[in-house]
Amino acid sequence: MEQPRQKLVIIGAGPVGSLAALYASQRGFDVEVYELRPDLRDPQTVPLNFTKSINLALSERGINAIRHSGSQELLENVLNRTIPMRGRMIHGIGSGGEFTQQPQDYDVGGRTIFAIDRGGLNSKLLDILDSDPNVKLLFNHKLTGADFRTRKAWLEVRDRDSADKDRPKEIEISFDLMIGADGAHSAVRYHMMKFQRMNYQQEYIDTLWCEFRIDPRAETPGTIDPLAKFRISPNHLHIWPGKDFMFIAIPSDDGSFTCTLFMPSKEFLELEEKPDNLPTFFDKHFPGVTALIPSQDLIASFKSNPHLPLISLKCSPYHYDASGVIIGDAAHAMVPFYGQGMNTGMEDVRILFSILDKHALLDEDNSPAGEYKGGPAGSLQRSLALAEYSTVRAPDAHTINDLALQNYVEMRSSVLSKRYRLRKYLEEFMSVHFPRLGWQTKYARVSFSNEPYSEVVRRSEHQGKILVQGFMALLASPFVVTTALLGFRYRRHLAAICRGWAEVIRGTLG
Repeated sequence: MEQPRQKLVIIGAGPVGSLAALYASQRGFDVEVYELRPDLRDPQTVPLNFTKSINLALSERGINAIRHSGSQELLENVLNRTIPMRGRMIHGIGSGGEFTQQPQDYDVGGRTIFAIDRGGLNSKLLDILDSDPNVKLLFNHKLTGADFRTRKAWLEVRDRDSADKDRPKEIEISFDLMIGADGAHSAVRYHMMKFQRMNYQQEYIDTLWCEFRIDPRAETPGTIDPLAKFRISPNHLHIWPGKDFMFIAIPSDDGSFTCTLFMPSKEFLELEEKPDNLPTFFDKHFPGVTALIPSQDLIASFKSNPHLPLISLKCSPYHYDASGVIIGDAAHAMVPFYGQGMNTGMEDVRILFSILDKHALLDEDNSPAGEYKGGPAGSLQRSLALAEYSTVRAPDAHTINDLALQNYVEMRSSVLSKRYRLRKYLEEFMSVHFPRLGWQTKYARVSFSNEPYSEVVRRSEHQGKILVQGFMALLASPFVVTTALLGFRYRRHLAAICRGWAEVIRGTLG
């Protein structure tokens, strides 16, 4: 007897939820995607304050998840709409009072991360899902309740037809599996916690953020240089570090830059009381910005754009039995300072479905490859799969949450320090000249590989111990170590390496 097709409901149609829908459809699920907001592709749709986002940084983890989606069209479209960023550009003032720009490449081998517009990525995913017969997209639907034992859920419909009514229409749906991809303030997580003993913690850091924009340069007739429209380098993430705060700019393919001010709430309150002081504040702390954003535009953006908080969220487990699981920000919202939020969410999708694939019970005779079998046996296997997903994924998600918080200190302050630059030089030197050791910087492992985040930290800590031991050996016998490890042709690097090791040791020992 042919088994009925499994019904998978996804709450949240952002990039992560949409990618999950694509994975699910290709495995034979009947997929329904419910989204609180109107369709973002509708020109009349106005983004909600809490859905605004700085331009995203797409790196290997996100690209790999898209690659495994099976949609070559999606992969090619996404990569064609990105701008490669090979490193940071640190802005400041030189000793003579001049504006300075100091590039810091992300990777000694030239690998890049990619700037991409969130809305453009999301729209392409929705377009692909729209043409998929296994997927239904339903907008203006708010999850109001879910029973993960009976596998039923209730949603308010907030479309134009219900706008004039005193109370929105409520519908009841059933599901075999619900995936919550509905963000940091997840309704799925809230209702799942009524059934699952879930450990949960959240932290609002004392930093708010506000969005600004650097407009593209006006086109000059006859100009054929595609980079002429950019006022500053399009191949860098630009940072104006301010020790306790910072201003960043990420390129867009139209020549503009999406900019973000990150700053403690106290300074925001002071500027909110006297917004006309904003240009003076920027000239003092972020030199050169007012030459890129006119003062009146700077003030207008500060007044009109919301000043939003940053949340770091951890929880576990991520599932309940065989009927519910959360992914993306619903499971591990993080601050944006490692550029890994969306990448981690997309990696969630790849890992979740790879584990589901491993546990799937397939009909040996009739079911096509990838079609999931229903019934008690199928539920048991899915329960085991979701439990494995929680066990495997939670430690890595907690790790990248911590790394993202740590990277805020690096971006706003450490990038200016000699210790940071010397350690970076030393690690890259080891990577280039001793490749058999597998030496890489922590940033390279996070951004250019698919290693589990917890493994990245373990290896980075191991490298730190080697640095300490190497420095001690260098002190004990500099001639032996120099000739045995470096050779005569590397002697010009010895002084720099010694200084680097000394700075690393000083930092390690506090």
